[in-house]
Amino acid sequence: MKNKLIYLSVAMVFAVFTSCKNEVSTDSGSVEPKVYEGKEISSEFDAEIDKLIAQMTIEEKIGMLHGNSMFTSGGVKRLGIPELKMADGPLGVREEISRDSWAPAGLDNDFATYYPAGGGLAATWNADLAYTFGNSVGQELRARDKDMLLSPAINIIRTPLGGRTYEYLTEDPFLNKKIAVPLIVGLQDNDVMACVKHFAANNQETNRDFVDVQIDERTLREIYLPAFEAAVKEAKAYSIMGAYNKFRGEYLCENDYMLNKVLRDEWGFKGVVVSDWAAVHTTVKTLKNGLDIEMGTPKPFNEFFLADKLIAAAKAGEISETEINKHVKRILRVLFQVKAMGGKDRAKGSIATEAHYQDAYKIASESVVLLKNDNNALPLKLDGVKSIAVIGNNATKKNALGGFGAGVKTKREVTPLEGLKNRLPGSIKINYAEGYLERYDEKNKGKLGDITLNGPVTIDQLDPTKLQEAIDAAKKSDVVIIFAGSNRDYETEASDRRNLKLPFGQEELIKKVIAVNPKTIVVMIAGAPFDIQDLSKKTSALVWSWFNGSEGGNALADVLLGKINPSGKLPWTMPKSINDSPAHATNSFPGGTSVNYSEGILVGYRWFDTKKIEPLYPFGYGLSYTTFAFDNAKTDKKEYAAEETIAVSVTVKNTGKVEGKEVVQLYSSKSDSKITRADKELKGFQKVMVKAGASETVTIKVPVKELAYYDVKTKKWIVEPGNYTLKLGSSSRDIKKEVVVTIK
Repeated sequence: MKNKLIYLSVAMVFAVFTSCKNEVSTDSGSVEPKVYEGKEISSEFDAEIDKLIAQMTIEEKIGMLHGNSMFTSGGVKRLGIPELKMADGPLGVREEISRDSWAPAGLDNDFATYYPAGGGLAATWNADLAYTFGNSVGQELRARDKDMLLSPAINIIRTPLGGRTYEYLTEDPFLNKKIAVPLIVGLQDNDVMACVKHFAANNQETNRDFVDVQIDERTLREIYLPAFEAAVKEAKAYSIMGAYNKFRGEYLCENDYMLNKVLRDEWGFKGVVVSDWAAVHTTVKTLKNGLDIEMGTPKPFNEFFLADKLIAAAKAGEISETEINKHVKRILRVLFQVKAMGGKDRAKGSIATEAHYQDAYKIASESVVLLKNDNNALPLKLDGVKSIAVIGNNATKKNALGGFGAGVKTKREVTPLEGLKNRLPGSIKINYAEGYLERYDEKNKGKLGDITLNGPVTIDQLDPTKLQEAIDAAKKSDVVIIFAGSNRDYETEASDRRNLKLPFGQEELIKKVIAVNPKTIVVMIAGAPFDIQDLSKKTSALVWSWFNGSEGGNALADVLLGKINPSGKLPWTMPKSINDSPAHATNSFPGGTSVNYSEGILVGYRWFDTKKIEPLYPFGYGLSYTTFAFDNAKTDKKEYAAEETIAVSVTVKNTGKVEGKEVVQLYSSKSDSKITRADKELKGFQKVMVKAGASETVTIKVPVKELAYYDVKTKKWIVEPGNYTLKLGSSSRDIKKEVVVTIK
């Protein structure tokens, strides 16, 4: 949407998992992950709802089916039906804006916690933190008296250039759903609705308003729908947002196949479908094909397709009142479900509390990915260090606000420089230099890659004075930390990037700084891959961080100084070249009026691993300040039937000197398959803390049905019998143990 979603976190650890089963300790002493299950929309108020509908005029009913302000749809005051109040923002609850324009309302009580963006949350590979995130945001949403959060955004990352890669979660459908489900459950535990977006084939910003996406049915089912299906069936999401683009010739906000046949008939979705802002194109067709609420901007609210035009259509007999009643009933059901109606005590919530800032800190601290650490350059050893050069605009850049999508108004955003100042001893002098300047062509912001500055100076030209200041700071300091990457003005909704190149001349800056001080650590702050191949060869230590929330700077400083042992893992593949990525290798991005997903099921690491293309850093990759060994991998049985669950256990030993967390990743392979398959597919993961020298047994449960493929002819999921190799490792390319099982 044109101002977007959220990911948040609240919930103190002890108060947290109200809707979850507890950890299960098995006889072997292993720990299994919690199970997250949402609450079904209740039909207990249906009789009361029917009575309300019977008292409503056609105008009152239709008033509930469209926006009557920027972020509310209409209510019926005389019957006690409130407006449905929505809030936007990918990073926290958006500030209050005017009812009829995007201008800020100018309040002093709408400050909120800034949470790590979706890429950072996904990089934790921690479902419990996803619950914390959702629960924390849900509390903030209720404190602002909202009913619906326009979040989470769970579209598959198809291209590294995607403008919303920072906000979306991952390139993998399994990891997507395992992060999305607890987030939604945590959010909705606070008597609010998650609005899961953007349903469904919405994977680029270029031409997003009209591009017609063509995906074969097997690819749709195996890659692009699983997280949405889990959001509906497991998390019981109360709301879904339709996307801007077309799918197989029909706009997704009026797509009968997606909204009626798949979402409602197949999956049993009982909630409401909300349009993305100004994504509706017809009146009668939109309503009949499954949309419930039209939201948007640029025209008066009564001119929406589901406003005066719908009243006229109803009076002309083009649509029945029975059809209209159906959509009104869905809206009333979710209002009762979140206790906006019905007289039940509703969660009150809290906002911008210290507890919520600590939720943001916990997520940020587990999201940081250590990409390279030659000769144990990290954590920083401060003995004898009298001065540290901190270089880069990103050391002081704030990302809570910025870009085309929605940000968050916050009183706390700790930058990397502030984090280091907070954590370093006072005796160490920090020599700061900005190093490079951000430059944009404001005129073309929001268009595909059109962010170059007009005139002879390009965005990649270094300012000579800034460069010299950086070199001088590096020369006179014992250690250098460069904060590079991008920001939320460069990575933004409504614009895909043109290429993988680091902007603003940063690569040249980094090389010149390393030349004068080899003791240089590079920290990338970004939401999406960049071409850092040369830099990764030149620097001794390379760290990846994200748009990481109110406490991001403190979390990052704690990782660099060793208080936190990094445990983040990449949620996407970092290619050496853009042409190695599947959408680009097949020349099928961005398309024109239509785009064909020619790579099929081979998205992300599936493509790289199947085609044997070496990435710069693989999916699931991330180092630690300690080392881990896997041993004693086994399954509870050798043979399984289709309805059974495989229990895979492995012992993880910390072979280093400090405690740390490892993510055990389980991939499945079937080399003799009769159908086309990827080399391997993620089917399970578990994050575990292991003390130095100690071992922990991890058990990952894989329902056999997770091994199924979608058969287009029978329109069914089929588990192919035979042998499957279950591969356990610490990334898609670092497989440490294998176990073979037979499916009968």
